[in-house]
Amino acid sequence: MRKAVKKKAKAVQKKEATNVVAFSPSVFERDANAGLGNLGMEDLAIPFLRILSDTSPQIKKRDPQYIEGAESGMVYNTLTKEIYDGAKGVKVVPCSYQRQLIEWMDRGKGTGAPVNIYPAESTILTQTTRDDQKKDRLANGNYIEDTANHFCLILNDDGTSSQVLVAMKSTQRKKSKRWNSLMLGLKLKGASGNLFTPPSYSHIYVLKTIAESNDLGEWYGWEITRLGPVEDGETYAQAKAFAESVAAGEVKVKHEEETIESSEKTPY
Repeated sequence: MRKAVKKKAKAVQKKEATNVVAFSPSVFERDANAGLGNLGMEDLAIPFLRILSDTSPQIKKRDPQYIEGAESGMVYNTLTKEIYDGAKGVKVVPCSYQRQLIEWMDRGKGTGAPVNIYPAESTILTQTTRDDQKKDRLANGNYIEDTANHFCLILNDDGTSSQVLVAMKSTQRKKSKRWNSLMLGLKLKGASGNLFTPPSYSHIYVLKTIAESNDLGEWYGWEITRLGPVEDGETYAQAKAFAESVAAGEVKVKHEEETIESSEKTPY
């Protein structure tokens, strides 16, 4: 009787093993997109690519958001929770750019979401006064952050890519301006011999982090270098499609309060 039970158990194990071996990613490909309904870009919130600081919950071992191995100066994907070595950097393809003026309440006083978001051409900054922390304050006590949004594809080591947003503000606005200048200043010779400016998504850039400081504190900031042209046709097509989605207003951005870069003060 015991032998029969053992034989049956072995048969089950063998069947289970056979099912595992027979199953392959081709099954996923056959059922591609099933269960996702008619999801579009407007139904998705794009993740942020951020720099971890000394006060980021991801580096604190007792915090629920702690990530093993995370350190100040590393780069963090808010959706996948992946962390990247800031000294090595991450490869990205810049697809689109959008500048916004975002109104915030002081930390702890609001919901953690923006009070208002104004377009770049708004005159809201003319209604502000610079305080001792170098924040542009409105009469209601809220402050305005001049924010540069760089919509990018991050290129992973395994050959895959995903959409991310790099939001640059305060001290990093200078980095954003330099990045824009790098893209606008790039010239290629066309078939007729004339020079032209290629699209932003024609080239790959490396985003690294470096230590910075001023009289208000210390933090890590971005260091941006151009690596070279996009050589993969599929990557180029994905970057172009992403750029068109942003231009059409189909990409949803959910801005949230970030952890302060330097203990009690925000460097500007």
